[in-house]
Amino acid sequence: MASTDDTATLTKTKAAPDGPHGGRVMNVERADFQELVPEGRAPVQGMDGFDPCYSDIVDYIVRCTHKIWDERDVGLIYTHYTHNIVLYTPMATIYDREAVVRDTIQRLVSLPERRGMATHVIWGGDDKDGFYTSHLVTGQGRYTQNGHYGPANGRPFVSRTVADCMIHRNKIYREWVVSDQMAIVQQLGLDVDAYATKIAQTKLAAGQTVLDIGETGLMLGQYPPATQADLSIAKTDLERHTLTWLHDSFNRKMFGCYRDIYAPTVMWHGPLMKELYGVSSVTHQALALVGAFPDAQFAPQHICSTPCNEGGTKVAVRWVMEGHHLGFGGLTSLGDPTGKRVQVMGISHYHYKDGKIVDEWTVYDELSLLVQIKMAQLADKPSAQEVLDN
Repeated sequence: MASTDDTATLTKTKAAPDGPHGGRVMNVERADFQELVPEGRAPVQGMDGFDPCYSDIVDYIVRCTHKIWDERDVGLIYTHYTHNIVLYTPMATIYDREAVVRDTIQRLVSLPERRGMATHVIWGGDDKDGFYTSHLVTGQGRYTQNGHYGPANGRPFVSRTVADCMIHRNKIYREWVVSDQMAIVQQLGLDVDAYATKIAQTKLAAGQTVLDIGETGLMLGQYPPATQADLSIAKTDLERHTLTWLHDSFNRKMFGCYRDIYAPTVMWHGPLMKELYGVSSVTHQALALVGAFPDAQFAPQHICSTPCNEGGTKVAVRWVMEGHHLGFGGLTSLGDPTGKRVQVMGISHYHYKDGKIVDEWTVYDELSLLVQIKMAQLADKPSAQEVLDN
């Protein structure tokens, strides 16, 4: 029998005090956790088909994520995901609900003390056409149970994850999860190279390969990158502005535009839990990523934005970079250039205030890149049977 949210029967005939939300769709930034999962809160937007405990879409994604992962109500997946859910991660794709249940349980077994704290939620859509949420979570805990990281060692860790979800009538039917696994592996003190090799060997044994189709999408023949960004996925002027400068910097390599885009006091929160300050640091991180994959095309897949109660607007961009490991950059675990083709899936959140970006949160997984390179290198090696045959 399908599980339901045990708060789903709450009545809302009498509105509860609305804390910092003021009768509007929730913002996460200034709210304590108890204010993000209120009991008896009156609906503040259309939520047709959703469990009655959810007063808005931010309430939905924060509450159900907490109940599944922190309260261990894994069975809510049966009522909050469609049977044919497609869930994309940097290293695998899941194609059905039962696989999501199994994967969730395995992660809970490996990291039983982990707690995920909502950092912010950027969203778009409505209950008629469907919602889209981009949910940034900061997770922390200790590795206290033997699991997919190997023998437990009790070491603490902290990492960021962004989950982008497409939701209709209480159910998630498409999801992209970018988790900074490299940050966890390093903090647990594991041999990164050996761990990536083990994953690569497992994937190759299952018949998975990394194919190199040659030319990337950055250039067609001998033409330079497109002068104008594709703005078709944007809905507002700020979203169009964001796609324009992302294209100018990552595809056209005009990194000098950052002086006009970022505030002098910008804070940059990146992979491996890096915390950097200032426009120069942001510029260097972009150069460090592009430096490793200089022929990569930066391709935004989705963008949405919401006003922020700290002032200004937050914009979420889900993106993919595809190219070859042709140079040196800031991803030191990759070592010397290998020429292997890789794909980077990332999600970035930008906080604009007074026309400038004052905060950026970017998540991608360096471990996924290392595994892709290892797979390509292992695929190059002849098998024992091939050696005998020759």
